[in-house]
Amino acid sequence: MSITNIPILGFAAASGTGKTTLLTQILPLLNHAGLRVGLIKHSHHNFEIDHEGKDSFRLRKSGATPMVLVSKYRRAIIEDFAIPNEPTLADQITFFDSSNIDLILVEGFRHESFPKIELHRASLNELFLYPNDAQIIAIATDTFLETDLPQLNLNQPAEIAAFVLHKFLKL
Repeated sequence: MSITNIPILGFAAASGTGKTTLLTQILPLLNHAGLRVGLIKHSHHNFEIDHEGKDSFRLRKSGATPMVLVSKYRRAIIEDFAIPNEPTLADQITFFDSSNIDLILVEGFRHESFPKIELHRASLNELFLYPNDAQIIAIATDTFLETDLPQLNLNQPAEIAAFVLHKFLKL
């Protein structure tokens, strides 16, 4: 993907496969290897990260958009879109400071063109994405598949982190 000089790797799968769970397991492994990892998670739901009664919520509901909430620990930018429109990955990448990130992991945006690892859990009986997506570079699964793509054990986060480090990033 040429929208940034930061490597981008997606994790794509049907809902309920365990994308977030796997990411919470491999992120510490990548951090321990010295990587600074950003993450973009796409949601199909209308979500609220601010809460009624908080000053930032009141200010945003009064018309501030974007609303930036910042402390010495973190920053949150809350922006209401004037016209709801499906976001693109390219637009979201612009929020990352490339001098502070070594890798961007993406959960979602599976229909966009960028390198991805497909997650597949046999018990869910979902269709595979890889036959129709040339950007899938490996499959993390709990079963054996007849494919030329690299196969990773979905239940072994260290194996998937090693693939990211050594095969994808070539470190």
